[in-house]
Amino acid sequence: MDSFRPYVRFLLTACLIGVALVCARPTSVRAQTSDTTAVPSDPATAPPALQAGPMVGYGTHRTAAVWVQTTAPAPVHLRYWSVTPTDSVTTRAGVIPDPDTSTTTQMITGRDGIGLIRLTDLEPGHTYRYQVFVDGSKVERPYPLEFQSQALWQWRTDPPAFDVAVGSCAYVNQGIYDRPGKPYGGEYEIFETIAAANPDVMLWTGDNTYLREVDWADPATMNDRYAHTRKLPELQALLGRTHHYATWDDHDYGPNNSDRSYPLKGAALDLFQRYWANLTYGLPDVPGVFGSFTWNDVEFFLMDNRYHRSPTTAPRDEDKTQWGQAQVQWLIDGLTSSTATFKVVVNGGQFLNPSTEHETLARFPGDRERLLNAIAERDIEGVVLLSGDRHFSEMARMTAATADVNVDLDYPLYEITVSPLTAGAYDGSGEKNPFRMDGTLVTGERNYGMLSFSGPRRDRILTVTVYGVNGEPIWTRSIRAQDLTVED
Repeated sequence: MDSFRPYVRFLLTACLIGVALVCARPTSVRAQTSDTTAVPSDPATAPPALQAGPMVGYGTHRTAAVWVQTTAPAPVHLRYWSVTPTDSVTTRAGVIPDPDTSTTTQMITGRDGIGLIRLTDLEPGHTYRYQVFVDGSKVERPYPLEFQSQALWQWRTDPPAFDVAVGSCAYVNQGIYDRPGKPYGGEYEIFETIAAANPDVMLWTGDNTYLREVDWADPATMNDRYAHTRKLPELQALLGRTHHYATWDDHDYGPNNSDRSYPLKGAALDLFQRYWANLTYGLPDVPGVFGSFTWNDVEFFLMDNRYHRSPTTAPRDEDKTQWGQAQVQWLIDGLTSSTATFKVVVNGGQFLNPSTEHETLARFPGDRERLLNAIAERDIEGVVLLSGDRHFSEMARMTAATADVNVDLDYPLYEITVSPLTAGAYDGSGEKNPFRMDGTLVTGERNYGMLSFSGPRRDRILTVTVYGVNGEPIWTRSIRAQDLTVED
């Protein structure tokens, strides 16, 4: 046996050296880009954190919603308090929360990290500051977090003045999945510019993210795209202090120019509802992202131009529709019963432009004529149209004398088109739109719009201004509510 001991010692030594070499060998790491969806590599050891948001959603006289997305499922709650002096509120305030006592019930974010906190104990006419806590730890933000409750002005005073920022076509680059060549997205600082303007509402009119070829075949990768866009650093301040409402267009629904035949439209609808915080979506028996909301004396009708849409290139017969018959009827009935001073109808694509080269409503003549005729026949006052999609901005004006269809309009119909936010800007100078107002075409540059509502109750004015990326005004036009009325 003694003769074998040297061999045994040799074998043991060799094994130990081999183990040491294996342990010292560098592990193979898959290269990752910094702009992929932020999910902890080891959720068991990485503490949950706030990935995107908070984002303020809908707001009413006494309720509001705050959206968050965490890196992993986690308990989240808010602490909030009013910063509005009690004597400046038109109605007697109830219990005004303070930062030491007002906390929401803790909720657990979902598998995708998303949670929506609904506040239901607010008092009208207040601005509230708030803090977000994830797993008991306060999330620090270098900008104020605020939401507001709408003022109870009815039967008491004139409607308050307020501002609504408007934009569409928000593309955020992700090089490994983008088309080769010059990046399509850019100038993300436009979101910081809008945040600095401190609007009451931000209205997203479609293409609020851009699903790519690698995204739209599976709900999981569609979610990745939404999450990637939502966590953009330049966007966070705007999300955290402005109320956001949205509708969609083709790029945040599915492939380019997609319609009701898209097989994942149900998943797309679920995803949109997860990432946005509108108060309502569709009707009990009619799915979609369409809905309406009121801010002071203005009612906004958000249209869904994808879920029920016929193929754009289908024959233009009586069955072809962009919105679906039920949604058209919902819009007409809503406009008819609305008592709002201005009734703003919002759509992903243009309404009035008669060109059929692009995805305008003119390619769906049944829906277009039905809406225009209803406005005229039902004496609906105060209608203003708002759209995006085109990658340029303009303002249009149609009258009974200039209309391309037989419709007896009692007042001019205005359409405001605003695009793009961060997607590529298109040179639309060669496009003819007979309803375009002189001096309003903004082409070849990114931009956003601001709708400012002001004036006494009987003489309200909508001031429309389009701004460049850095906040420089490009043009301004005004519409008086008195000019959008029907003569007795």
